[in-house]
Amino acid sequence: MPYLILFLAVLAETIGTTALQASQQFTRLVPSVIVVVAYSVSFLLLGWALKFLPVGIAYAIWSGLGIVLIAIIGFLVFSQRLDLPAVLGMAMILGGILVIHLFSNTATH
Repeated sequence: MPYLILFLAVLAETIGTTALQASQQFTRLVPSVIVVVAYSVSFLLLGWALKFLPVGIAYAIWSGLGIVLIAIIGFLVFSQRLDLPAVLGMAMILGGILVIHLFSNTATH
């Protein structure tokens, strides 16, 4: 259950960051409201996940997955291109998350 809560926090953060780009520096009302609501939900859910997960583990997963998801959305929605070093770096982030989840005794399984 803690990982489900954390994943929902990542999704909310990703929605908020996507809306942040769409808000055009907070000049568009609806995306700006979505930013505030989505980030609020994300932090609320992240706080709940911290009841069960160590902060370092939870934050590594939250931020790492958020980076990768928003990069994919940036590519698909906003036509932002990534070069090979950026893709490799994000692959390493995902690898780090997998190592934490699969092999760390610190993480709750």
